[in-house]
Amino acid sequence: MVAILLLEDDRTLNKGIRIALEKDNHTVISAFSFFEGVESYANKQFDLYLLDINLPDGSGLMFCKKIRETVNSPIIFLTANDTESDMLEGFKAGCDDYIAKPFSIEVLRQKVMAVLRRIDRQDSKAQQFQYKDMDVNLDRMSVTKGGKELKLTATEYKLLEYLILNKGKVLTRSMLLENVWDIDGDYIDENTLSVHVRRLRQKIGDDPKNPEYIITVFGIGYTFGE
Repeated sequence: MVAILLLEDDRTLNKGIRIALEKDNHTVISAFSFFEGVESYANKQFDLYLLDINLPDGSGLMFCKKIRETVNSPIIFLTANDTESDMLEGFKAGCDDYIAKPFSIEVLRQKVMAVLRRIDRQDSKAQQFQYKDMDVNLDRMSVTKGGKELKLTATEYKLLEYLILNKGKVLTRSMLLENVWDIDGDYIDENTLSVHVRRLRQKIGDDPKNPEYIITVFGIGYTFGE
């Protein structure tokens, strides 16, 4: 069951949206002001946020920026401010989509379902990763290659996980240092990164002269796979 925070000061519209979404078996918590929204956010985790921009004691933009500091759940703005500049400001604040007022409840339902389907696809992909003969279970933090489980250190696993979650992207050495080590408050130099990459390649059987998994992008960093 999906938990949704609905922050909309128009009580009639708020009630109509809540009733419609509850018919889809979602749990909807209604808030009518910035303060109520913050209070609801502090007391419960939500899978989706529907935010009005113009509130009597603040703005949905402020609320969006606040929760984006700690959550990645999708955010949809409900607003009459549908000019290009307003929309750009919303996307910069961290929203995922816009619905311009006035709108039909059915359009809102379809938007919500589309966003939730996208989350489900991302979650299913994130749980299991397969490339050639390597399988990575991100829930159990386990790696198998050719059916044999590999014994990786915590840092080697974090390095591999970050590479595969960003498959297709070139990751600079500084990005790897920041996201694999600095998130734990540690510090290492680039030579240590090279050592970890070499050891990881050895464990997964990746020939550094003809790599199939961890590809060196000379002068920049690394990328995973083809």
